[in-house]
Amino acid sequence: MSKRDNLYLVGLMGAGKTTVGRLLAKHYGCTFYDSDHEIEARTGVKIPVIFEIEGEAGFRRREEAVIAELTTLSGIVLATGGGAVLSPANREHLRTNGLVIYLRGSPEQLCERTRNDRNRPLLQTGNPLAKLRELYQQRDPIYRELADVTVDTARQSVAGMTRVLYGKLDLLKGEATSFDPAG
Repeated sequence: MSKRDNLYLVGLMGAGKTTVGRLLAKHYGCTFYDSDHEIEARTGVKIPVIFEIEGEAGFRRREEAVIAELTTLSGIVLATGGGAVLSPANREHLRTNGLVIYLRGSPEQLCERTRNDRNRPLLQTGNPLAKLRELYQQRDPIYRELADVTVDTARQSVAGMTRVLYGKLDLLKGEATSFDPAG
């Protein structure tokens, strides 16, 4: 399997990984997966329930297993959970088996996008913005180190982000003739 067969989206919650991932999959004729949705489908419960019963560590174990499995596939676009990059094993799977795209948004922007979303256990706190700032400070260096491509989501529409991504991916395609997300 070529490193260029798959596209993996990373970034904090609310960055647009699922939305942009679906568009990339459609554009390139790939199958789309969302690691959080896969976990929910396999367990039959929502992510907050897993956090409540198993804690974050239990959820991360499930996430690691799903990512290990999905990264063996070819011709996919995968939207990962925001904390997936905390696992060295996940980082290795992503780095080795595809192109990693970091959708980078400011904590303030992401807080605005997620303010009414109750399906994000880490933000069910008295100060979600402070939590997002903490997560950004912790994870941004990891995302940047892992990413082959970074797109700033600030003040960009989804259409604008995807246009930027298509351009960047087309440039990579020119540099690496093996790039073919559709397999």
